[in-house]
Amino acid sequence: MSVGLVTSAALLGVLAGAVAPPIARRWTGVAGHRAGLAAVGGVACAGLAVALGTDPALPAFLLVAAVGLVLAVVDLACLRPPDPLVATAGLAGFAGLLVAALVAGTPGRLLVALAGAALSFGGYVLLALLPGSRLGFGDVKLAAVLGLPLGWLGWSTLGLGLLLPHLLNGVVVLGLLAARRVRRDTPLPFGPALLAGAWLAALLA
Repeated sequence: MSVGLVTSAALLGVLAGAVAPPIARRWTGVAGHRAGLAAVGGVACAGLAVALGTDPALPAFLLVAAVGLVLAVVDLACLRPPDPLVATAGLAGFAGLLVAALVAGTPGRLLVALAGAALSFGGYVLLALLPGSRLGFGDVKLAAVLGLPLGWLGWSTLGLGLLLPHLLNGVVVLGLLAARRVRRDTPLPFGPALLAGAWLAALLA
């Protein structure tokens, strides 16, 4: 692990977090907290650099994380991940992984990544169609996008990335219910849990 690599990734994350609120404002109509998001972005990108090291796919993960910061802000405010942002994350992730596969000479990993995206999409479609499900199809599409980099890291990481969002969301919901901040029927965003779960799965890969 290179200190310079981690520092560069952290600075990229700080920059991404700082510009996320102005970009998100297009959908939310309100200004966000730049300092807080800059800190979150720095930690998120530094963590990915520590976990992935010199893996040629690191730029792809950093790009998805950068767009993910904007997605999280918008979803928290609007309860829906915007399709243009989800598509941007997906295209950035695919392009980065394609370059990584070509550089490393590992086209098989790209195929597994694509299979991971397809599996994530199919699994979340089924969850969204369950009676009483509160998953929206914006969440389904975001899950597919995140399945791409998670699939690159392997099937076990993909499985963990699919499971962790539900555990994280459950803990948050229980905490909010205990604090009487929400009711059982209060709609809550799931995108931030998807993003956080994917990030943790990548760190644990």
